[in-house]
Amino acid sequence: MRQFFSTCLIILTATSLVACVQTIPKEALQLTNESFELRQLQTRSFDTSSEKKLLTAGAGVLQDLGYNIDESEMDLGVIVGSKDRDATEAGQVVGAILIAALGGGTVPIDKDQKIRASLITHPSGKKTTKLRVTFQRIVWNTQGQVSKTESIEDPKIYQEFFDKLSKAVFLEANEI
Repeated sequence: MRQFFSTCLIILTATSLVACVQTIPKEALQLTNESFELRQLQTRSFDTSSEKKLLTAGAGVLQDLGYNIDESEMDLGVIVGSKDRDATEAGQVVGAILIAALGGGTVPIDKDQKIRASLITHPSGKKTTKLRVTFQRIVWNTQGQVSKTESIEDPKIYQEFFDKLSKAVFLEANEI
């Protein structure tokens, strides 16, 4: 009888474990056209075989743009920088004032944000290195809670970064 209960318990446990396992839909692992376009926006090839020189130039550009270098691992081809900025938006302030005036109480509004930039290099030939940069932001509201975390996908920001990086790489290559 004891063996019967043990067998039933094992079958019940196995059945419940199988019911808990979720499968990942096939489409979840497929890249979309938008993700491919974003990767192209974030990546450029440079005519240099020195990842360290490219990262050094990239760190200089980030610093010129007001970023502090938070992490640097040259041997792995990674640099991470960040800068803190005000996140107050006039529309949110006006909305919060209107709600308070109508007796709705206080509404938290966006206050501070941290913008992070990550540089990653990858050799892509004997004399070519690819660099990918990504920008993200984290926004905190007036109650100290995270209200937004998002990737920045504005093409102007990436174009500005790569224009400055191209100039820095040119100046460094020609020792100007």
